[in-house]
Amino acid sequence: MQTETLIQKRRALIVQLIADGHGTSQQSLVEALAEHGVSVTQATLSRDLRELDARKSVHGYIVPGSAPSPLVKALNLWLKSATPAQNLVVLRTPPGGASPLAVAVDGSGHSKIVGSIAGDDTVMVITPSSKAALALADEFNVHATGREAS
Repeated sequence: MQTETLIQKRRALIVQLIADGHGTSQQSLVEALAEHGVSVTQATLSRDLRELDARKSVHGYIVPGSAPSPLVKALNLWLKSATPAQNLVVLRTPPGGASPLAVAVDGSGHSKIVGSIAGDDTVMVITPSSKAALALADEFNVHATGREAS
């Protein structure tokens, strides 16, 4: 049986992962937890989400009282689309949006991000692999505004 401290630590990590944008689905949370060395079943995660009063929104899970990370805020504000290209992800923004989005991307400490280069309306994010680029594009597209590309 797990101790209360381990459960509290796991739930704190779940809240942090959701704030960082990893809570798009239960499966994405299970995978993100595994990357942090925490193995959970879907049933355990469901119970944790229920106990945290987590709710499913358009952008994934949210936990009342927890704030989204600066990266999630920037993605919600600036991102129009994310397209993988080998080990790169091309982020499209409105004019002038690339620089603030790149600052948030570089400052996120995200495990799938090596770095980025920004222009006026495009950010190129470098990832360690094609697989990481695909996963990152999927994760970021959850936050895309859906505005038409110019």
